[in-house]
Amino acid sequence: MKTKIFELPALYGDHHVTEVRRIMFETPGVEDVYASSGFRIIEIQYDENKINDLELQVKLDDAGYLGELLTRIESEKAESSGESTGTYLRHTAAYSQTKLVVGFAQNIGKHGRPLWPCPGMGPIKNENEVN
Repeated sequence: MKTKIFELPALYGDHHVTEVRRIMFETPGVEDVYASSGFRIIEIQYDENKINDLELQVKLDDAGYLGELLTRIESEKAESSGESTGTYLRHTAAYSQTKLVVGFAQNIGKHGRPLWPCPGMGPIKNENEVN
């Protein structure tokens, strides 16, 4: 029995832990899996006669967990202003009553993609595509 630890930058939620464990337990030779979204690591115990480190690494990479976690860059222009570069996360608004500038999250339409990179999660379906 051999143990291998992988650092997974894209393992940032409990649903990722569940998905990574499912993928690994479906792999012949994998005996036990410990995954932590808090530490973003996975520890795999496996039979080295049935599978090797490289094959485990390929499985995790194919599922999208080994690559760098990509995030969108925030634009200085609000999406609702019509001047957006297409890269945005939020916008701000100034209120004349309080003389304060307040930041707000904005609603982003469903464009057939998750709102952030999420391995194991397919594109969001439009309401017309749902059966």
